[in-house]
Amino acid sequence: MTAPASALRPPMTDELDPEERMSRAEIERLQLERLRWTVQHAYRNVPLYTRKFDEAGVHPDDIRTLDDVHRLPFTTKDDLRETYPFGMFAVPMADVARIHASSGTTGRPTVVGYTRGDLDRWGTLVARSLRASGIRRGMKVHNAYGYGLFTGGLGAHAGIEALGATVIPMSGGQTARQVQLIRDFEPDAILCTPSYLLTIADAMAAQGIDPRSTSLKVAVLGAEPWTNEMRHELEQRLGIDALDIFGLSEVMGPGVGNECLETKDGPHLWEDHFLPEVIDGDTLQALPDGERGELVFTSLTKEAFPVIRYRTRDITRLLPGTARPGMRRMEKVTGRNDDMIILRGVNLFPTQIEELVLGIEQLTPHFILELTKEGRMDALTVRIERHPDLSVETCEAAAQVLVQRIKVFIGSSVAVRLEEPGTLPRSEGKYKRVYDLR
Repeated sequence: MTAPASALRPPMTDELDPEERMSRAEIERLQLERLRWTVQHAYRNVPLYTRKFDEAGVHPDDIRTLDDVHRLPFTTKDDLRETYPFGMFAVPMADVARIHASSGTTGRPTVVGYTRGDLDRWGTLVARSLRASGIRRGMKVHNAYGYGLFTGGLGAHAGIEALGATVIPMSGGQTARQVQLIRDFEPDAILCTPSYLLTIADAMAAQGIDPRSTSLKVAVLGAEPWTNEMRHELEQRLGIDALDIFGLSEVMGPGVGNECLETKDGPHLWEDHFLPEVIDGDTLQALPDGERGELVFTSLTKEAFPVIRYRTRDITRLLPGTARPGMRRMEKVTGRNDDMIILRGVNLFPTQIEELVLGIEQLTPHFILELTKEGRMDALTVRIERHPDLSVETCEAAAQVLVQRIKVFIGSSVAVRLEEPGTLPRSEGKYKRVYDLR
């Protein structure tokens, strides 16, 4: 079962896509058509959705209006882990052109798949996002998102090429080389996380380079929450326009929405391919536009990996479109309603650190996580009690092992501070592991 033919777009130009010019009424008619296709596709081909729909007493034929989406069950990250690795795929493996996955140390990351058509649509939507940011055909684009199973690098790469721009596939890390190539290759735009762009700017300054003196004109930044204050800081330091690209791997990857250069007022969501909702995270009831709550997405054109009412845990609100009047905007995401920590572009959970702690015999399981600010950057300290029967030197060596394992298995740099036995809080029911002191 293939996605509607109208979902496929020709190669990108500098002109807006026809869907970007649609009225709100036209967008909603298109959404309903594609929603009915998606629900049928998921119900027929994904056993989890067949079961969840039947348990909820709802059938694809019950979807007659857009409001009927509220009758459908939610999808959560636990559903994706339950069906690991390929149980959410709605097409035969022979039709899956690419697989991406989230990071994870438990062996149960979330896995997503794409058909050839999915990849074409993804590239088209990222290209649309970059064009909304002011990037044009013929420009050089420095891509500093990480390549690999993470959707950021390859997703951005395909969009740059679909737009007709020149991609510089640098990937993440090697900050000194990032600076060198920006100076030597003179790119017009850069794609990375906002915190990493700040790191690059700091590295330039440390080398005696004025960050405003480079060729960069535009930065398209995502993969972590960031504020308008951070936007102002980056724009002033580098003399650029900084735009917010939004996405998540479970829904597609980068390019679910993007800010428009002419307004910079939150990402416009590409509603011809995604149906957004905002719900109350406690009651799970849908909220009207303008009210803040948890963001939920239903994909409308995905073949290999359709998602129905996926709970993102991102906190935001839906607002009327401005630069693209037919498509709604979302307020910039600056927080989540679960316990995930996003540290300098890396997603981590307290349970991941707990798993690593418990794998080091010389450490106790009594630890807390403290989030603080070091200048403009977030920092994480693991405060952990030393083992009462071992020497301080032995425990300090074990703490350094933990630092290295967190770096290797989670991909983030943290500090570990040893505390005396019995000095950290103990659980009195639900244990408070994370202390946000920012």
